[in-house]
Amino acid sequence: MVVKKKMSLFERYLTFWVLLCIGAGIFLGRIAPGVAIKLDSLSIYNVSIPIAICLFFMMYPIMVKIDFSEVVKAAKTPKPVGLTLVINWMIKPFTMYLIASFFLGHLFKDFLPGTEIIKSGQQVELWRSYIAGAILLGIAPCTAMVLMWSYLAKGNDGLTLVMVAINSLTMLFLYAPLGGFLLGVNAMPIPWETILLSVTIYVALPLACGYLSRKWIINHKGMEWFNTKFLHRLTPVSLTALLATLILLFSFKGEVIIKNPLTIFWIAVPLFIQTILIFILGYFILARILKLSYHDAAPSAMIGASNHFEVAIATATMLFGLSSGAALATVVGVLIEVPVMLMLVSVCKKYCYLFKDCRLNSPQCIPVK
Repeated sequence: MVVKKKMSLFERYLTFWVLLCIGAGIFLGRIAPGVAIKLDSLSIYNVSIPIAICLFFMMYPIMVKIDFSEVVKAAKTPKPVGLTLVINWMIKPFTMYLIASFFLGHLFKDFLPGTEIIKSGQQVELWRSYIAGAILLGIAPCTAMVLMWSYLAKGNDGLTLVMVAINSLTMLFLYAPLGGFLLGVNAMPIPWETILLSVTIYVALPLACGYLSRKWIINHKGMEWFNTKFLHRLTPVSLTALLATLILLFSFKGEVIIKNPLTIFWIAVPLFIQTILIFILGYFILARILKLSYHDAAPSAMIGASNHFEVAIATATMLFGLSSGAALATVVGVLIEVPVMLMLVSVCKKYCYLFKDCRLNSPQCIPVK
């Protein structure tokens, strides 16, 4: 039996709202650059305070819905967690290096002329700097936004939370060695503050608030009131926060987009191909080989396809400087992240019939759990 759910106006036309917010963000950054610069400067260790506020309201409705008994069950499921670890740390960094090197170092090399002086005082060709930025994105798996992608794809939120926690810990140990090896940097700095602060604000804080408020509401109002009243009122909050995040992100970088449209396009091509390749490998190949259910396969594939752009930007800034080509490449990662991941959410739902727990008779079917 296929469980059907009437989609809200927000969900039905989400692509339109996303495009509208991207355009609004670029327009806002163009007509009021001072406001965008001021908001962008409100950050702690490269973690934007305005974005953090939006992400809290994006994550809280997801966290409050999680039944934490399901988290305990998910922690005992090794296959999806193993899949994400293999993709994130044994495959993704090296495919990013190869794809970025091929496109930016060979195919598009003549379109990316010029040199720059990086933070160390060394003069490097711009295309090499762009490759470095792409590599920094490739070794920083997503640890927060994937909760949103899983939620939109009707994935297993409890499992996603477990994978986020494990990948956050793994990043503390493997980020610097992998980055140092691929970049040829002997002592690559680790943005400890950025990693810890972003995980705390984006994951731990909404998780704690969600757990405590869920427990209090159910104890005082009952499960039926929680499901029928509270969650109903909360439903639009995540998507509204997502759209507000888009407006902020693109307003911060509106001037960069307008001044460097072709450069951004050349950098975006290998980043896009890398994202699609990793998603196909995780969702259509490895998840099916491992016989994962749909609601485990979707987040397992998307956590590898997306990136932790704050960490990548912070590292690029420390290594090469704020105005470097590497920093610009990490910013391009930010710009394509949300539209591409929303597209992949749609792909997950469209092809959920490939997995054992979903019978499809509509493109918008919700997997039977």
